[in-house]
Amino acid sequence: MVTQRISSEVLSASGVKFGTSGARGLVTQFTSDVCAAFTHAFVVSMRESFTFTQVAVAIDNRPSSLAMAQAIIQALTDAGIEPVYYGVVPTPALAYTSMQDGMPCIMVTGSHIPFDRNGIKFYRPDGEITKADEQAILTEKVYFRAINKLPELTIDLRAAELYRERYVDLFDGDFLADKRIGIYEHSCAGRDIYQGLFKSLGAEVISLERTDEFVPIDTEAVAESDKEKARLWSKQYNLDFIFSTDGDGDRPLVANENGEWLRGDILGFLCSKALQVDALAIPVNCNTIIAESSEFKAVSKTRIGSPYVIAEFPELAETYQRIAGFEANGGYMLGSDIPVNGKLLKALPTRDAILPALMLLFLAKTSSIKNLVSSLPQRFTHSDRIKNFATEQGLSILESGRQDTKQLLEALDLSEFNVISVDSTDGLRLELSNCTVIHLRPSGNAPEMRCYAEADRMEDAVALVEKVLEGIRLI
Repeated sequence: MVTQRISSEVLSASGVKFGTSGARGLVTQFTSDVCAAFTHAFVVSMRESFTFTQVAVAIDNRPSSLAMAQAIIQALTDAGIEPVYYGVVPTPALAYTSMQDGMPCIMVTGSHIPFDRNGIKFYRPDGEITKADEQAILTEKVYFRAINKLPELTIDLRAAELYRERYVDLFDGDFLADKRIGIYEHSCAGRDIYQGLFKSLGAEVISLERTDEFVPIDTEAVAESDKEKARLWSKQYNLDFIFSTDGDGDRPLVANENGEWLRGDILGFLCSKALQVDALAIPVNCNTIIAESSEFKAVSKTRIGSPYVIAEFPELAETYQRIAGFEANGGYMLGSDIPVNGKLLKALPTRDAILPALMLLFLAKTSSIKNLVSSLPQRFTHSDRIKNFATEQGLSILESGRQDTKQLLEALDLSEFNVISVDSTDGLRLELSNCTVIHLRPSGNAPEMRCYAEADRMEDAVALVEKVLEGIRLI
């Protein structure tokens, strides 16, 4: 007897929730039936607006990702959809290829979140799903067959090839001929693409620390060990540039000639300058020098998360031609087709890691990366987080802080300062009387409490984050 399940009931009972980018949960929560429920609901919700016969699927290098993809592909087959499996590739490679082919796609990835967790990202044929799409997926009542056997998978190499061509075709083959580039490969999904891509542009490439164990790199909270590694690699190999990404390749991590990692929003700023972007959409936690810059005709501030950034693109496009967005984690979203080096780069409205790295190197043809960064207004941001911090506890702290900011500052040992302004766009962002900013927000992807800080000196921003997080632990 075939067991029938109802997608909304399975998802409601699973404990899996949508975060800032995709559905996230414990590996143990992503059972085959939960993966199937998501898949069937996604297909039904997409059929309301699009006509398609295929859905593309790809994964990151987490050990749990393959079995999840197998369940998703079996569910697609049961739904009468032909699956196209691209294996391990970066999320933007999957999204870009699927957009060119006019089909939806599903990415199995937990990005940077802890090892015991995973996630699923969903894409419409025209880009990332919206928050409304997320609700539709959760509430669709689709009857489906429980999965009893996982299928064998055959990998199609087209997504990796198309993504590589997207960037290699923009520049001449000697574009990076004078560069020694280190690629911190760890377990990132694009590690089998990046080396060939940079070599095709003329660079000498050094492979750094490839591992078969999954490494959850968080580009917003780079570990001290990774900071020290980059400095040592830069000296050891005489590198001009170090490139890496988070687990699924949609957030870049790049270092200058001295092995110093750049903040993601500064990288996005420089990329946007190189692209001569007219209008930007950025989350509220990005460095304030971006919105204050005369480089752009308009800058819209949003909640944190790529869906919110992308949601601003249509309104910006009514007035401006060259549209883009990025996040503090460095993920870059191209909201319109833009000419680059005499060639047309097609829009890719989802986070991407390669574009900002290449455009930084484009700017660095006439100046060092270090000088490019030092020429910007000297305003510094830093961020870190407390792991395994209950989301409910974080929300409670923020609500109390909104009600009484003075009491919150006292709890954080910052009572000598006054609050100049309060921004509740996403979390709690306080501008203080000493010209610093603190921003508290529970992570949307994992049980973590994040703190962002901004100051006129980097050491002050770092110290402020450490002080605030220590205070949060004691509340």
